[in-house]
Amino acid sequence: MNDFWILLTAALVACSCSLLGCFLILRKMAMIGDAISHSVLPGIVIAFLLSGSRDSFWMLLGASVLGLITVFLIQLFQQGGVQADASIGVVFTALFSIGVVLVSLYTRQVDLDLDCVLYGEIIRVPWDTLTFAGMDIGPKAVWALGFVLLLSAIVIGLFYKQFKICSFDPAMAAAVGIPVVLFHYVLMGLVSVTTVASFESVGAILVVGMLVVPAATAYLLTERLGVMIAYSMIIGVISSTAGYYMSVLLDASIAGCMITVAGMLFIIALLFSPSHGVVWRKLKQRRGMAEEAV
Repeated sequence: MNDFWILLTAALVACSCSLLGCFLILRKMAMIGDAISHSVLPGIVIAFLLSGSRDSFWMLLGASVLGLITVFLIQLFQQGGVQADASIGVVFTALFSIGVVLVSLYTRQVDLDLDCVLYGEIIRVPWDTLTFAGMDIGPKAVWALGFVLLLSAIVIGLFYKQFKICSFDPAMAAAVGIPVVLFHYVLMGLVSVTTVASFESVGAILVVGMLVVPAATAYLLTERLGVMIAYSMIIGVISSTAGYYMSVLLDASIAGCMITVAGMLFIIALLFSPSHGVVWRKLKQRRGMAEEAV
């Protein structure tokens, strides 16, 4: 039964991250998840200082607020003329450093269990359960991730056309009256909530990997956004399932094995994709050269 909960949790992470990851890839903001996972540290410390409690709810609340602040600052810097990758790097390193300073100043004698909050391990998921009316209704992570996935699916489904146009051509979206900035913040808010809801349970490595790798792999396989989203979710679920059994076989990190499998699938797509594959392009070039020689 523990295997089932671990696989279900990983599949929910894969689907929720892959859904949003496709839009991040198109917007060239693939590392926003990594930025959020680091920059939330001040929120965790401030939440502890204000509440005086190490309860996960308060820490995740503080992390969520800092995640949204991170997104706002990155967008603010971009509007000021700073490149997207530089904005992400500046914001998350600065906020993470502030968090380290706050930890060293105010919480030296307190075990905040930051490794658990920032880099949780998916193997612990089955034992952290939720109780309702005296009944055990399953792991908290499954319910939290299921809610996040449902929320993202509803928002993306309702405004799919707007998100699509904003991702491919923001200038055109603005020209036809779509509030580009609003949809940007909605998408970044979903990314922030998904990242924060995921990394306490499954670890930052798995969250960041699932945000980027399945979507990047799907990008190599199709030119249509809807198909890309479907492919990325399938790749994410395959990676999580195969990676789990690889970790059992090798007695290695579960999250590490899952992202390793995802990376292997990316390399296969990079080499053999019909439209972008290196091997197929080389074959086409050789055929063209042979035809010209004839």
